[in-house]
Order: sequence, then C-alpha cells, then structure tokens
Amino acid sequence: MPISDSTTHIIGILPARWASTRFPGKPLHVIAGKPLIQHVWERCQECSNLDDVIVATDDERISAAVTAFGGKVVMTSPDHPTGTDRIAEAARAIPQATHIINIQGDEPLIDPALIDELAAAMAADATLDMATAANPLDPADPAVADPNVVKVVTALDGRALYFSRSPLPYFRNAVENLPVFRHKGIYAYSRGFLEKYVTWAPSPLEKAESLEQLRALENGASIKVLVTDDTSPGVDTPGQADEIERLLSTTH
Repeated sequence: MPISDSTTHIIGILPARWASTRFPGKPLHVIAGKPLIQHVWERCQECSNLDDVIVATDDERISAAVTAFGGKVVMTSPDHPTGTDRIAEAARAIPQATHIINIQGDEPLIDPALIDELAAAMAADATLDMATAANPLDPADPAVADPNVVKVVTALDGRALYFSRSPLPYFRNAVENLPVFRHKGIYAYSRGFLEKYVTWAPSPLEKAESLEQLRALENGASIKVLVTDDTSPGVDTPGQADEIERLLSTTH
C-alpha cells in the first residue's frame, strides 16, 4: 500500500564495497548476465514506498557499473568501520530524506513488499527509531545453533529485546507456538536516529557479539521487528552466487 503522507521522503540505500575477505569485488560479480548489485537495485525499483534508491560505494568500478545500468551513486569514504556509517554518510547527500532503509547489496532476491512494509511501519509511527525484519525458524532447525545466523527476541508489542548469535531464547521449558526468529539484515531508520547512532562509540554488547544493532538497543532505541516469510538468501561466497544463479534460472 503506497504511503500517501507527503511529509515523508523515504530512500533506500544499498551499501556496496569492493573489499571483502571472502569475496572481493562481490557487487560486480555477474549472476544471470547482470552484476549482483543490479539485481538488488532492480528489486528496489518494484517498491511503491521508496522515493529514491541510491548505491553507496567507495569504489569507482562499482560507481561506473551502477551508472551504466541507470542507477544513482553516492561516493563514500573507504574508511567506515561499519555499513551503517557508510549509510549515514550517503544520507547526508540527500537532505530531504526523512527515513532511510539500509538494503543489503548482496540480497538479489529480496522481496520488494518487505521493503515497502518497513517503509510504511516507519512512516506510521513517529516513536520508532528503527525497524527491521525476522523470519520464524523451527526450534529444531540447525540454524538456531549456528553463530553465523543471528537470532532476535521481541517484546509482546513486537519491539526487539535482544539480538544474539547464540540460540535465542534458550528453551528450558517447551512453549507452544513460540518460534525462534532469524534476523534479516535489513534496517529502516528515522533520519534523526541514524545521525545520533553514528556518533555513539561501539557498545560492550555490540563488541561481544559483533552485532552493531546492539549499540542501538544499549542506547535505549526502539526497534520494531516485522515478521516476514521472506527467506531470500544473501551472497557471501562464489558458491552462493552460483546457487542464486540456479534459483533465478528456475524462476524466469
């Protein structure tokens, strides 16, 4: 459902950097004839609630490729410690933006409807600092114990209580209809909160778990968690890129 409130200006920013320990040059890796970043950008073009989509990068090769397929680019510093810092720098180039959605540049199957839902949630509730998403897992799923899979638990009103790489919650007792939630790395921010967030030093729990969203919680932020069925995989390795290519070839 498109947002009709003319006081909001919501932009999607896709952070894309060349350097990657496991997969250098990942944003320009060709999948089904297009660079990875183009697949994500095209998904964002299907959204109804984004006023603009920007790629934030520190690399001229990525900038040239995005410009070539018709996208917009903001060049950012190569020295940012986190993706959120890169997002914040890019957002300064769009002063009219009231809300920013950080859309991972390595999720070529992201659901445009989820992005729209995050945008609508932020526009509808001025008390929210952030919004993110999670999908339910069966408590017996091996992903629950995988430290590479981030879990989240929420309050009864759907706001985040904690994120962890450990199994969360720990089921000392069986609780009917209580799934484990896998966190999806997509974030929506109010502009004012994003500007505050990047002035804070990394927090103790953030450093312990290596999860930057804990900095927000440790500083009292309100983060709404939207439950989604979108389980679209990201691309962290060349092998995963091959799997995405296989998935795209079966859906087109």
